[in-house]
Amino acid sequence: MLKIFKITAILEGISYLVLFANMLFIKPNNTELYHTLLYPIGMTHGILFIGYIILAFLLKTPQKWGVRDFGIILIASLLPFGTFYVEKKYC
Repeated sequence: MLKIFKITAILEGISYLVLFANMLFIKPNNTELYHTLLYPIGMTHGILFIGYIILAFLLKTPQKWGVRDFGIILIASLLPFGTFYVEKKYC
């Protein structure tokens, strides 16, 4: 299950960055394309985010993550590049 968490963390981080790129680079230049891409990218990111959180809760006990480590893992899901840090340090 740790391998699945690792893959989910990487994919969640990538989807977060793609969502930001859509907002920052495509929206100002091509609003129609932005709206077309927003739903599939946002839905993918949302599913990966929920999967990341659920897997973190499932792995908390087997991995013996303390309260501090678990808090870092959860907060990292809200920060750009945070899940990449978690993948390197905790997986």
